[in-house]
Formats: sequence, structure tokens, C-alpha cells
Amino acid sequence: MDEKVFTKELNECKQLSKSQVKSLCEKAKEILTKESNVQEVRCPVTVCGNLFRSGGKSPDTNSLFMGDCVDRGYYSVDTVTLLVALKVPYHECITILQVNHESRQITQVYCFYDDYFFDYLSLTALVDRQIFCLHGDLSAGYTFGQDNSETFNYANGLTLVSRVHQLLMEGYNWCDDRNVVMIFSAPNYCYYCGNQAAIMELDNTLKYSFLQSDPAPHRGKLHVTHSTPDYFL
Repeated sequence: MDEKVFTKELNECKQLSKSQVKSLCEKAKEILTKESNVQEVRCPVTVCGNLFRSGGKSPDTNSLFMGDCVDRGYYSVDTVTLLVALKVPYHECITILQVNHESRQITQVYCFYDDYFFDYLSLTALVDRQIFCLHGDLSAGYTFGQDNSETFNYANGLTLVSRVHQLLMEGYNWCDDRNVVMIFSAPNYCYYCGNQAAIMELDNTLKYSFLQSDPAPHRGKLHVTHSTPDYFL
């Protein structure tokens, strides 16, 4: 069974077997070992923030997923499996970043003990050498403002920093005089926040547009095997 068949089954809310997922991850690791920690991405590209659950057909343009694909929501395993199933046949146009929810420290809290696959993911991405994309930013306890953002962008020849990690009620938000944009792509976060999701689309000239969406209706019956921890990280 090839990866496109896996993708079709996942889009139909059918779970893959453990052996199928393992085989898929092994193929993906062979691809990911050739990628950089700062992975270059070409326009046009669709930039997605926190997912935790997702669906849909393979993209017609490049797609950048900036992490947080697991741990929250009933379909987190399905979400990351779908992304891996897309990565293998479409590896030149699919980029997936490793962030806090794909780190060993967090995945072990949420029962993803054998998370070695995540170690192979890129940490950041650079779109057409002008837009720096990452999940968070500075370490806990540190803050930055407009002056720092302007200095960082100027020193590195950037026009914009794109980050995610924070819940945004409208799905995206500009800050630091448009030197930084924040994106959040999980609608109705944790099934009760009532927020919209957003993705950023960049065309060949780096002109941007944002697509906002509300939660999609549930498909199929939920199968919950582990309860979610009663705290957030």
C-alpha cells in the first residue's frame, strides 16, 4: 500500500495500523535526514500555524506546517500521520517543523513515548530568503518588542518574521509594526475556546493574504483512549 492510499484512508477518518505508521515514518526519516534545520521554502506557499487536528487533500502549492500537530484534540495521531503521509510523496512541497509539542519533553507527557521521528524535523524555515518562520521565539522569561524585531529583520535581510504558538481569536495578528505576524490554525481550540483559525498564503511576489475559517463539523465517531492532562504546556 503506498502513501497516497494512506492519505485517502486518513481523509476518510480510517486509522492506519501500527505497522503501517511505522513503515511510513521510516520512509519519511530517510527524506528528513537530507533537510536542514533552517529549511528553505519557495513561494507560492501556504503557511499554517498550530494544527492539533486537520484534514484535506494534498496542496497545489508548497505548504509549511509550523508545528504543534499532536497532543491536543481527539485526532492528533491522525493529524500527524496525515502530514507524514503527505510528506513522503510530496516531500519537495511539504515542510513540517519540530516545536515544543514535538519535543521529547512534551510528547512523553501526552503518551507519545516513541517519538524519535520528531527528532528529524526541521526547526525553522526561510521563505524565499525573506520571511523567517518558526513556532515560538525567545526562551521562557525573555521578551522582545518592536525595536528588537526591526533590528533582527534588518540584520538578517528579512522582511517579516512569522510565528505561531499563541491562541488568537481571529486566527492571526500583526505586531511590532508589522515586523512580526502570528498565526493560529486550530479552530475552536480544545473544543471550547470559540476561536477562528487562519492560514497565510504567499504568492510568487510574497504578497500575502489570510484565510480564516470556523470549525468543521465532526466526521465519524470519536474514539478516545487517553484523557487529556488537566494542564497546558
